[in-house]
Amino acid sequence: MHPKSLAIKDFTYDLPDERIAHYPLPERDGSKLMIYQQGNITEDVYRHIDQYLPTDSLLIFNNTRVVAARLLFQKPTGASIEIFCLEPHATYADITTAMSQKGKVTWMCLVGGFSKWKAGQLLEKHLPYGDGKLLLQARYVEKIQDSFAIELSWSAAELSFAEVLHIAGMIPLPPYIKRKADQEDSERYQTIYAAAEGSVAAPTAGLHFTDSLFQRLQARNIQRAYVTLHVGAGTFQPVKSDTMEEHPMHAEFIDVPQSLIQQLIDYSEKHITVVGTTSMRTVESLYWLGVKTMLHPGIQPEQLDVQQWDAYELKADQITVKESLTALLHYMQAQDWERLITKTRLLITPGYTIRIPRALVTNFHQPQSTLLLLVAAFVGPQWKSLYQYALDHEFRFLSYGDGCLLFRQQAGS
Repeated sequence: MHPKSLAIKDFTYDLPDERIAHYPLPERDGSKLMIYQQGNITEDVYRHIDQYLPTDSLLIFNNTRVVAARLLFQKPTGASIEIFCLEPHATYADITTAMSQKGKVTWMCLVGGFSKWKAGQLLEKHLPYGDGKLLLQARYVEKIQDSFAIELSWSAAELSFAEVLHIAGMIPLPPYIKRKADQEDSERYQTIYAAAEGSVAAPTAGLHFTDSLFQRLQARNIQRAYVTLHVGAGTFQPVKSDTMEEHPMHAEFIDVPQSLIQQLIDYSEKHITVVGTTSMRTVESLYWLGVKTMLHPGIQPEQLDVQQWDAYELKADQITVKESLTALLHYMQAQDWERLITKTRLLITPGYTIRIPRALVTNFHQPQSTLLLLVAAFVGPQWKSLYQYALDHEFRFLSYGDGCLLFRQQAGS
């Protein structure tokens, strides 16, 4: 059966509100860890995860950094308008370019209270900055599908947009955490290795890792590598259609250096563990990008991306991971690219063949979500019994919750 025919109702479970973690635990690596291997379920805590991973293996993290993407403006009447910055306008090549803009930038946004924003009205926000004030202004440009193009400008021309968000914005907690972000969230809703600014949601599987845990991993010769996938608000978008064919998969920016692709090649016949669904989506997208360079040798750089159904429609049965990634590396070298920056819409569902990771570290995800589909693709129908076990054994769910280490039954090529 083609994944387009999958019924989302088959990927649901009852998640009581009291099982959703609304706050993080005091210690990052103190969260519970479910281990699923060779059909068996065991329990531990994250600070011991090194004991369950093979020596001389590779652990891949997403080093994206959550930006303070919520901006609150107040009209002279007292009415509030909230602007949630989703992603750069299409005029920018990538998120890094847009984040580095000075003076002004155009961003695609959700706008709360838009009906109160009169045409032509300039919203203003005054903020302390240095010995004076920073004036931030917002101007409505146009509506594009379900979001709004908003031009944001600021008085301190030496500041980048990333710096302005640090001063003016608030951390955007997921919609199922029904409280306002506090000071603790600015640290805890961020991995300790976050570096590349651009996400509006954290790669939450990585929230459990600490410096001391990294030292234990290193002692077992478990190497770390980093990809960047900037998590968009679309990660929380519920599947509203009956089947996946009618669900538009959101696009997210990925940014990967040549060195990471070489590491994947070096470990392709060893053990690779990905931390988080975003890391998995990134490395699997790299495989399909390599396939495209092999199937279409003359492909132009602007055409090199991953579309929603590519993995199910491109003829790649005989192409190994090493062949695909080597081809991608050669393509990058021919283009004189140190880094590959593109977008992926890859949808990983049951019916998808996992190519690269042999194990996945992840939190527990919402019912009827594309993230749950990814987990089901990784472990098969057993996802139901795993989630029932977590519910029966007091595991905490979603972003600030506990997690699991899942091993595939059979390694791919």
